[in-house]
Amino acid sequence: MLESYPLYLGSVPQNPNGDLKVTDKYSGEVACRVPLADSAMIDKAIALAEAAAPAMRELAAYERQSILNQCVRRFEERAEEFAQVLCVEAGKPIRDSRGEVTRLIDTFRVAAEEAVRLNGEVMTLDISARARGYSGMWKRVPIGPCSFITPFNFPFNLAAHKIAPAIAAGCPFVLKPASKTPVSALLMGEVLSETDLPKGAFSILPATREGSDLFTVDERLKLLSFTGSPAVGWPLKAKAGRKKVVLELGGNAGCVVDADADLDDAVARVIIGAFYQSGQSCISVQRLYVHESVYAAFKEKLVAATKKLKCGDPRDEATFIGPMIAESEAERLATWIQSALSKGGKLLCGGGRKGAMLEPTLLEGVPKGEALCAQEAFGP
Repeated sequence: MLESYPLYLGSVPQNPNGDLKVTDKYSGEVACRVPLADSAMIDKAIALAEAAAPAMRELAAYERQSILNQCVRRFEERAEEFAQVLCVEAGKPIRDSRGEVTRLIDTFRVAAEEAVRLNGEVMTLDISARARGYSGMWKRVPIGPCSFITPFNFPFNLAAHKIAPAIAAGCPFVLKPASKTPVSALLMGEVLSETDLPKGAFSILPATREGSDLFTVDERLKLLSFTGSPAVGWPLKAKAGRKKVVLELGGNAGCVVDADADLDDAVARVIIGAFYQSGQSCISVQRLYVHESVYAAFKEKLVAATKKLKCGDPRDEATFIGPMIAESEAERLATWIQSALSKGGKLLCGGGRKGAMLEPTLLEGVPKGEALCAQEAFGP
């Protein structure tokens, strides 16, 4: 990992400051620094995206496909570098980091294929004698400059899910990555800057939440795509004005284990669903409803499997659970656990915390009104 990384303003790398410290989520030490964009820089990025919209619109399908394939090749060449950076800045176990980079590559590959399949439709309109011989046609056209705001938990994957389709459709964009994990998006920016994208077609700008209202309210932006918490996402939608808004928000997933379930298979699936990415996923399994006839057997198997999970340094190939994104988040969940226990919940395993590391935790009998049941835990 380098000591610093530039942001990208209108496709051009810039280092106006080193105001944002990016920490190694396991050690807590500063791993690198990246610039923070101010409101003037964000305004310029939007202006550049607006100016680039005609050139993006004029790109032929094969040209958009070529740009995306250029990215695929460079991502493949730098895959291990990307995985190591992700492991440090997100605390994601190295095996899972490599898996996310694979998903990044696959997303751009699929977008490249779809770039040449953005078809329309011809419709017959001869529904009356007057309309004999008439037909109509519709086709998809680029919506224009887009605004993307991405979260910390999948900084390559969720940025790719926005960027690659935008390029496939011929839309310029500005992107605000999560302040805790900005480097992944900036590495993508480095690759994008090497492609044949028109000048000014993209900007990737780390910014504070307080200084980034333009990503949401600016009317030059025609679409806002946000992934993150409901507490942030719904207010953004309320401020977005007339632009289209796409929200991917949180969850509180329940899982049912019925009487005829293959318990070993169910345990394996729940372990992945609940504890992958240290539970920091909007589709993480948080609550289990188990048929009474298999409850005891399933519980025994699940507790045993959970206790075997290796926790610790995400650089270790054997690690399954790394640190949470911040010590404050682990502390929050430890408080929720204690609250649940004080209200009658029973601890089956885990519950211990050291810094940002929280053990994989199972409880039973937690009252429905407790935060662990009623709110998104976003942890293991």
